[in-house]
Amino acid sequence: MINLFRLALIAIVTAILGTLGILSCLVIPSGDGVIVLARLWARLLLGLCRVRVVVQGAEKIRPPGPYVFLSNHQSQFDIPAAVLAIPVQFRILAKKELFHIPIFGWVLRLSGFVGIERSNREKAIRSLDEAARRIRRGRSLLIYAEGTRSPDGSLLPFKKGGFILAIQAGVPVIPLTILGSRKVLPKGSLRIHPGTIRVVVGDPIDPRQYRVEEKEALMKRVRAVMAEALEAGRC
Repeated sequence: MINLFRLALIAIVTAILGTLGILSCLVIPSGDGVIVLARLWARLLLGLCRVRVVVQGAEKIRPPGPYVFLSNHQSQFDIPAAVLAIPVQFRILAKKELFHIPIFGWVLRLSGFVGIERSNREKAIRSLDEAARRIRRGRSLLIYAEGTRSPDGSLLPFKKGGFILAIQAGVPVIPLTILGSRKVLPKGSLRIHPGTIRVVVGDPIDPRQYRVEEKEALMKRVRAVMAEALEAGRC
């Protein structure tokens, strides 16, 4: 019963702040007002669910950026955790299907989030090219390196697109490792468990030392950082 009440409150808060997000885009066409509202949404959501977010290494992110943030993905709660952990204006590379969700998807589209159709290679490449242009113009981007949520918390194979994008953009790459979110809300479940989510911020990596053909080397380096943080979190 408590869980159903929480889910209802989350839906109401998301609808209200999502509507305000749409209105803010009419006043601030850049969409920067949405991130301010997103941080309020994240605090309210986490407070309702009795979830605490602890950020380790936040000083490594020096405003204003831009950066390419590459993160692991364990839960839907990774999103509010990242919103609070990243202190600069940023957007998320998200699957195109999310843009079709009423209110939520409209906010994503209006505020400049980047949608990608993984089933269409040509459209996916165009989306990555557009994302690289936005990053070079000063907009940071968050990419979930695995492309989907891990069912057991272990790292899934990384998608290459985000790493190609990072090399093309040529701005610092910051690995983010999220721990504890799967215990709060596992993939495939709607039961929310109070707890603590830790976000470990890795050292910035200069992608300019890699060519696109060497993307696997960058992937291995980022994966090693995440694997080390996940292992340390189990100790």
